[in-house]
Amino acid sequence: MFTVTGIGGFFFRAKNPQALAAWYEQHLGISDISRAVWQQQAGPTILSPFSRDTEYFGRPEQQWLINLRVDDLDAAMAELKAAGIAVETRAEWDSEVGRFCRIHDPEGNPIELWQPSEAAGLA
Repeated sequence: MFTVTGIGGFFFRAKNPQALAAWYEQHLGISDISRAVWQQQAGPTILSPFSRDTEYFGRPEQQWLINLRVDDLDAAMAELKAAGIAVETRAEWDSEVGRFCRIHDPEGNPIELWQPSEAAGLA
């Protein structure tokens, strides 16, 4: 039997793909996602379906939520706030697996940033 070894891609619709790719590069450091392969660092990945009526994703019509690992959540939040990007945190989001915050891209898509917990052996 074969084994899935990781996420090969994440594809989504956008009103302005070029502008959105530039935003992801400028604010999240993900190189031009519209034309290049982004090389990730090895680390934990969670693939988890949620109930259809979850409120965790935000808008009811939102079908996905991408979670990106970061090495320093405090620095990420400071840089994003300095760039005028709203950063949301909630105490209940933080858990034994790490700390989280949420931002939205210019098209309103939720992006969760996650600093995995060293104590849980995830960092």
